[in-house]
Amino acid sequence: MATGAGMPALFGARGYSAALEWIARRAEAFVIPLAALVVGMALFSLFILAVGKSPVLLYETMWRGGFGSWFSVQNSLSRAAPLLLAALCVALPARLGLVVIGGEGAIVLGGVAAAAIGVALGGAPSSIVILAMGVAGMAAGGIWIGAVGALRYYRAVNETISSLLMAYIAIALMNQLVEGPLRDPASLNKPSTQPLADIYRIGNIPGMDVHWGLVVGVIACILSWVLIEKTRWGFAARIAGGNVRAAQVQGLAVGPLVVGFTALSGGFAGLAGMLEVAAVQGSANASLAAGYGYTGILVAFLARHNPLAIIPVAILLGGIDASGGLIQRRLDLPDATVLVLQGMIFVVILFSETFYGRFKAFNPDLWKRVG
Repeated sequence: MATGAGMPALFGARGYSAALEWIARRAEAFVIPLAALVVGMALFSLFILAVGKSPVLLYETMWRGGFGSWFSVQNSLSRAAPLLLAALCVALPARLGLVVIGGEGAIVLGGVAAAAIGVALGGAPSSIVILAMGVAGMAAGGIWIGAVGALRYYRAVNETISSLLMAYIAIALMNQLVEGPLRDPASLNKPSTQPLADIYRIGNIPGMDVHWGLVVGVIACILSWVLIEKTRWGFAARIAGGNVRAAQVQGLAVGPLVVGFTALSGGFAGLAGMLEVAAVQGSANASLAAGYGYTGILVAFLARHNPLAIIPVAILLGGIDASGGLIQRRLDLPDATVLVLQGMIFVVILFSETFYGRFKAFNPDLWKRVG
């Protein structure tokens, strides 16, 4: 454990002053999103009061439904698994200054591609089939969102609009495939692909009622952080995200960076779709469009596009989602109430962007200025 005498050495000759500056520069990325979360919840409390319910009882119920018991925690972790990968679909392009919000499309296409491969390879060893399903899901999502990056760089098409429109196209394409050539004749009320054999399903983590997708998502976040912070590709992406012209002057291949990062982000979303099929649904159907791609946008923004911060934020949002059913039963409110909360938080998060760099407490360069 570091002692008081040892702390200055950690920050060089300037000692505690340098330590304070180091903390201040990093506190902003934590304090402002936390404050935005609190403000969003306060505004939501006004909404709850307006409909004649108690905000205190609501948040108590929300906590109980999301984290109040081991069963609730496991349910929250299961819901967080796809959010980890969906948030990466937003966070990685954001490092290049791109706002990609169409991860939902990559998720559904990844799920359909994985289901089709799983059925086509029936009879093969389970390890090969599961690996092929993962590759198919990532390829489908990567191609879909990679196309958004290509349109942005080579044709100057706004990535926010194109990714959102392509998400609707992807959902329509999924419905066409599931209700047409890939439909299982036995699925009458809810059109689905043929169910995966049990040996091709992804099981739960030992001792937990949570599938292995959670571990995959956490590993993906860690690897993404390493890519962004510790590799030359991540450094080049940060340079290009700050100033494209400066990056081009330095000889960086901005086009491949844009396409590569968007394709990788789409691959993660496609992998989320594959995990939903292999671990949760057992087949591809309309349930793939569950809104994880849109909730992932909030997770990424609340985490400030930091892959490591995505992990706790996804668990928090997963808990909020998991509490919807209990809120409906206990407070006689629709389970979509949690969507109103998420919407309010997202609006406040966007508004809070205007406060970065404006507080002297978080900017040591301003401490020495007079007045």
